[in-house]
Amino acid sequence: MAKTINLEIFKRFFRAEQTGGVLLLICVAISLLIANTSAKDSFIRFLETQVGFGPLNYSILAWINDALMAIFFLLVGLEIKRELIEGELSSVKSAALPVIAALGGMLVPAVIYSLLNQGTETAGGWGIPMATDIAFALAIMAMLGKNVPPSLKIFLAALAIVDDLGAILVIAIFYTNQIHFEYLAMAAGILLLLGLLNYFGVKRLIFYLIPGVLLWYCIHHSGIHATIAGVLLAFTIPTNETDIESPLEKLEHALTTPVNYLIMPGFALANTNITFQKEMLTGLVSPLGLGIIIGLFAGKTIGVSLFSWLAVKLKWAELPTGAGWKHLLGLGMLAGIGFTMSIFIALLSFNGVTHVAEAKFAILTASVLSGIVGYVFLRVVKKV
Repeated sequence: MAKTINLEIFKRFFRAEQTGGVLLLICVAISLLIANTSAKDSFIRFLETQVGFGPLNYSILAWINDALMAIFFLLVGLEIKRELIEGELSSVKSAALPVIAALGGMLVPAVIYSLLNQGTETAGGWGIPMATDIAFALAIMAMLGKNVPPSLKIFLAALAIVDDLGAILVIAIFYTNQIHFEYLAMAAGILLLLGLLNYFGVKRLIFYLIPGVLLWYCIHHSGIHATIAGVLLAFTIPTNETDIESPLEKLEHALTTPVNYLIMPGFALANTNITFQKEMLTGLVSPLGLGIIIGLFAGKTIGVSLFSWLAVKLKWAELPTGAGWKHLLGLGMLAGIGFTMSIFIALLSFNGVTHVAEAKFAILTASVLSGIVGYVFLRVVKKV
């Protein structure tokens, strides 16, 4: 029996992503404006304000980056699981091209960055240019309208989801410091409980969300970045292969609006507060800046296009319906928009304020360049 894809879920997700991308842009502009006015110090003090009690007493910035971003990763995890079960990643044939393209889009930028930063104190930031920002990329794809085939939009969503999964694995494996195994053991126990709930057919979301909060707490204290809890929780949420809305799709629908209209804009507002200095311009041509800019703009384009070409030539996959190689080239350019995830990895990569600021500025520059060039290119190419 053929699987039935719930297209309405995807349509709602896509509409929210494109609108959320516009809101992200506005929050980026507001954050940059605040960081370069007299309001800068007040804003920083606000972000450093402690909120909570006992072991849950963190700054507002920490709550945004560790707790709210875990909800973002929960949504990403739900998207990934849905695509594996009933979407673009549900079969080897349909999943092959976006998976292989995403792999190329992660490896080539990381190699470029590593070569440019080899032996420097910024060598650890190789994960920064690996990520694609799904919200911005889909927002620009939406602006292209009928200039691109509909299959290309679904392909980009699938590629970005695989890319997000890769970024999550990179964070878990390479950007984690000391491990506290007692908390990790408790997290494993909670995860086992969640798996058993799924196995025995428990459908009510509340029985997953409450243990999910405890899972976040244990992972947060284990030394692994707390946002990983969101993805682990997502993979335990029940779903199905029919067009009947599952618990997974209900939760995804419930989270899409707050994530795209509150959490992601809040993250952008809190983390894009770059105070521009003359030194930043020279930072763009430093190994750090060049690694990020060339990695995101050129590396993503080369990686996505080259690996896609190899997959098709080796008959491992097929091009999306109605799309040609020029479309894949333009899509590779849009994949260079690495804003949210790239900034997130930059925050984990460096402790020094200067390096973080330079990385943010380079990410912003590369993302703007990738977005503009990709949009113009796909607008000119239209349908082949």
